[in-house]
Amino acid sequence: MKVYISLPEGGQPGPGVVIIQGQNGVDRSIQETARMLARAGYVAAAPDLYHRDLPDCQDDAPTRRARLRDATVIKDVNVAANFLKAHLQVDSERLGILGFCMGGRAAYLMAAVNPDFKTGVMYYGGNIMQPWGDGPSPFERTSEIHCPILGHFGEEDKNPSPEDMRKFDAELSRLGKVHEFYSYSGAGHGFANIDASSYRPHAAESAWPRTLTFLAKYLGRQGYPPAAAGR
Repeated sequence: MKVYISLPEGGQPGPGVVIIQGQNGVDRSIQETARMLARAGYVAAAPDLYHRDLPDCQDDAPTRRARLRDATVIKDVNVAANFLKAHLQVDSERLGILGFCMGGRAAYLMAAVNPDFKTGVMYYGGNIMQPWGDGPSPFERTSEIHCPILGHFGEEDKNPSPEDMRKFDAELSRLGKVHEFYSYSGAGHGFANIDASSYRPHAAESAWPRTLTFLAKYLGRQGYPPAAAGR
């Protein structure tokens, strides 16, 4: 499995963050997110969840995403987490997860599955109430969530819709799970993807400082300056 890595300067052990791709894979937007996290003092690792496809695969992104199953997503994210825990520049006790689109769904899922994650950040995670393959959906695992969750949502999104966001919020609140949700007007799905027509700078540039503040609160930093807002 290929993993895109971005390292902060200095070399001292600090927090690590697993970044989970959107439907388009570990694209330029995901790689830039990794670099921004590194500038803020985090070791960032973005695993390629499509690594089981043949090297010459020409299928479109929705087709590739449809082949994913929760069991393999969990396996791959755990491998990436273990890679970070063993990295010389990572404090293994300070690990977070951040994801976009299907990666936001994975962040919600892994916040319930892997206790190594001390915080999770999801950008417009879709299909959270649907299982991929056998087993419960991420939403059905909400009671198992063990770390604080930050969620960013577009008011014009259809998946997750504003109604979906309210359901997530209500269930997390009912179960006493620490979380912060933000909704952005004039923004839909993929508002933080710099290469998509859905990119909305006003939303992306508001969400990113909140993401860094949340990560710093629960993972800490090593005295690095914050990364520039927006991508």
